[in-house]
Amino acid sequence: MLKMNVDRVPKIMLMGFVSYTAPWIHFHRNTDEHILYIVKNGELHMREDGRDYVLKRGDSLLLEPGLDHEGTKKAPCDYYYFHFKHPGISAVEELNPLELAKSILLEEQADPEEETTYYFPKLHSLSDKNSFSQMMHALNELLILYRRKHYNRGLTALRFSGLLIELSRDYFLHKLRHEGGKGSKAVAKVHALLDYIHQHYMEKIGSALIEREFESNYDYLNRIFKETTGYTITRYVNKVRIQHAQELIQATHMGFGEIGYLTGLEDPYYFSKVFKQFTGVSPGQYYKQVREL
Repeated sequence: MLKMNVDRVPKIMLMGFVSYTAPWIHFHRNTDEHILYIVKNGELHMREDGRDYVLKRGDSLLLEPGLDHEGTKKAPCDYYYFHFKHPGISAVEELNPLELAKSILLEEQADPEEETTYYFPKLHSLSDKNSFSQMMHALNELLILYRRKHYNRGLTALRFSGLLIELSRDYFLHKLRHEGGKGSKAVAKVHALLDYIHQHYMEKIGSALIEREFESNYDYLNRIFKETTGYTITRYVNKVRIQHAQELIQATHMGFGEIGYLTGLEDPYYFSKVFKQFTGVSPGQYYKQVREL
C-alpha cells in the first residue's frame, strides 16, 4: 500500500490509452516515475521487482519508481496509463486495511491543521459494474483534457488527484463490504449517508427522504449512524450546516439571514439557536470574535 499527501497535486509526465488487439507483451523498464495502469479489456501480465500481477477488466496497478518492471506473457489488452511524480507519496507497511477503512470513510482524520493523507493499494479491482462505467467515463474525459496540452495541465493534475482518491475510496468500501465481517455493511451505509449529507445539507433532509434514498428504515439508519458517529442524523446535519455557516461568516460579509438560507437553516431564530448550540455563542458574537483576530 502507498500513502500520498493530496494537499499537493502530482506532476503529470505522460498519460494515454492503448489498444492491442493482437497479443502483446510489455517491455522491460526501470523509471523514476510512478505509473498507474487501469485495464479496460483483455489482460495485462506484469512483473514488478520479482512479483507477478495479472490485470483484467477493471483492475488497476500502481508501479513504484526505481523498481524493474516488465511483461511476462503476451495477451490482447486495452488499458490507460498515467506517468506522474509526487514528492509526498511513499510505501507503507503493516497497516490494517479494515481499521484504516473505518477511520477514513467515517472521517475520523478531519483535523484541518494536518495534511490530508490518502492511502492507495498497489493492486485493486473496481468493485462493481457501475464503478467501472463511471471510471471509464472519467478516464476518457481526463484524456480529452490532457490532450489540450499546456493550457489545462494544472486542471488535469487536479482531476487525476480526484481519480486517485476515488480509487482509494472504492478500495476501502470494497474491503468493508466483503471482508469487514459483522457490522461492516452498516459502516458502509453510514459512509454513504455521510456523503449524502455533505452534498445536500442545504436542502431539507427529513426521515421520509432518507428512507426513500437509502431504502432502509429511518430508525435503523439513525441508530447505526449514532453508534458509528456519536451523532443522530439530524444533529449531524445541523453540525455540517453550522460548520459551513462559520466558514461563510469568516470569509464573507453576507448577512446572517442569507447565510442561514445557504446552509439550510432558513428561519433566523432557529439558525441562531442551532448556531449557539454548536459554538456556544450567537452568530453576531462569533462574527465579532473572528473579525477581531
